[in-house]
Amino acid sequence: MKLFHTSKIEIRNPDIHHGRKNADFGWGFYLTPDLDFARRWGWENAVINEYELDLEGLKVHQFARDEDWFSYIFHNRRMRDTLDGDVIIGPIANDTIFETYGVISSGYLKSEEAMKLLMIGPQYTQIAIKTEKAVSQLQWTGSQKAEKPDLETRKREQEEYSQAFAEVLQQILPEED
Repeated sequence: MKLFHTSKIEIRNPDIHHGRKNADFGWGFYLTPDLDFARRWGWENAVINEYELDLEGLKVHQFARDEDWFSYIFHNRRMRDTLDGDVIIGPIANDTIFETYGVISSGYLKSEEAMKLLMIGPQYTQIAIKTEKAVSQLQWTGSQKAEKPDLETRKREQEEYSQAFAEVLQQILPEED
């Protein structure tokens, strides 16, 4: 499986203990199979590292954009990893996931209503390498310089997301007199 990781430097030997412990899938080394995503969301002079991952013999958990995924991310954002796996694959959470859980907890929205909000926007895939066993099956194959970031596309996507979020929220929330 061909994967990409954008960084300031070449990373020939990934460290699963470097980075945020409260990332979507917990502590790990994060990659994407989408080169376009790696390019578009990089920054000027970034390095896109390229890898090949052999999944044979690894415990792999794959999430869809659903309630199990939402719950797993919520727990990881609170630094409580609830899965035993070498590799976790699934959608990248949009930045409203924490606020959305707060709205559910308060009883203001039902879970199914909150999921409608979390389904908004493009879906990009992330892969978290969680164990040394998985790192040993991840081979660095090269790197390339990232192109200048496409700030217009980022801005347009953020505006489209905000508009869609407002529209869904308006459908969900009760009308006030």
